[in-house]
Amino acid sequence: MKKVSWIVGACLLMVLGCSAGKQTATETHVPASDARIQYVGRVNKQQPDVIKFTYPGVQIIAGFEGTSVRMVAKPKSAFYVAQIDDQEPFKVDFFNQEDSVLLLAEGLSEGKHTVKLMHITEGYDLKPEFYGFILDPGKDLTEAPVLPQRKIEFIGNSITCGYGVEATEATDPFNYYTENHYLSFAALTAKALEAQHLVVARSGIGIFRNYNGPYDGKPETAMPALYKYTNYNDTTEVWDYRQYTPDVVCINLGTNDTSAGKYNKIKLREAYIAFLQTLRNRYPQAKIVLMSGCMLTGQRMQDVEDAQNAAVAELNKKGDKEVYRFTFPAQDGSLGYGANYHPSIQQQAKMASELTPFLRELMGW
Repeated sequence: MKKVSWIVGACLLMVLGCSAGKQTATETHVPASDARIQYVGRVNKQQPDVIKFTYPGVQIIAGFEGTSVRMVAKPKSAFYVAQIDDQEPFKVDFFNQEDSVLLLAEGLSEGKHTVKLMHITEGYDLKPEFYGFILDPGKDLTEAPVLPQRKIEFIGNSITCGYGVEATEATDPFNYYTENHYLSFAALTAKALEAQHLVVARSGIGIFRNYNGPYDGKPETAMPALYKYTNYNDTTEVWDYRQYTPDVVCINLGTNDTSAGKYNKIKLREAYIAFLQTLRNRYPQAKIVLMSGCMLTGQRMQDVEDAQNAAVAELNKKGDKEVYRFTFPAQDGSLGYGANYHPSIQQQAKMASELTPFLRELMGW
């Protein structure tokens, strides 16, 4: 992907003080609260002009006039992938950015354009915030493109996040520079199916036991306890599920539950049954797919699949036949590894090529 150029721009306070589409002699400031900006994913809008998010995959989409566009966001907070119209996507570095304003494009043809941004890193420590756009003098936003009607929700761990996907050595540690959700199987699958996708995922998380956790787990730190909140580990806002109703929910949890030491298989099964029932209560009409792999083998894989099968059987007893199982084949290193032996770019693409036809057939897409 191309490296993005960037400039030192207007100060954050000036942007936060703008009203929608406010123009000056030199530029047009559009705050994050402008109704023409579309957000896909879990975002906190308690402060309308300060959009907060932590999960990867959050998208910001807008149409605009003019020859240039700049984004305004919290410095030192995140990496994004941006795309202008149908041009090549490129990585946007707000992780090293000292200023709140960053140039996304200049020298565009006069007329209408589209900007798409995707948050590609995990924000539980960095806590990203988006404040709006800056356009050419006298220009304004236009109506954003229509979003796809199909909707997928992905619930998962580091594999879903795109942890270490851009690393070159399996022994590399976690690094924000090499995490890229845009290259994850989840994002690639959604793109192939022409669907929106919402992500609730965090590296190291499990369904009852997080990575290297105690034998009986620590449920208050696992996915089911945190799932109801808009942002990870932030109890200030409960997510409003009416904002996004998926057609299908894909869950990949269990890799961390069965990691690093002994674990309680009964707790694993009980947690899957309970969480599956929670999801069914939230989304009565959605199909649910329980996924396993690609970092699991042997007894660990068997234990995760046993727990998932038990959860499927429990809902089947209640007449719920719209719950399915899908297994990613275990990675064997032939496609390389990402950081800490996570899936590489090629492995994530392979996973997407496996999941896409399964969902296409399941959903009739």
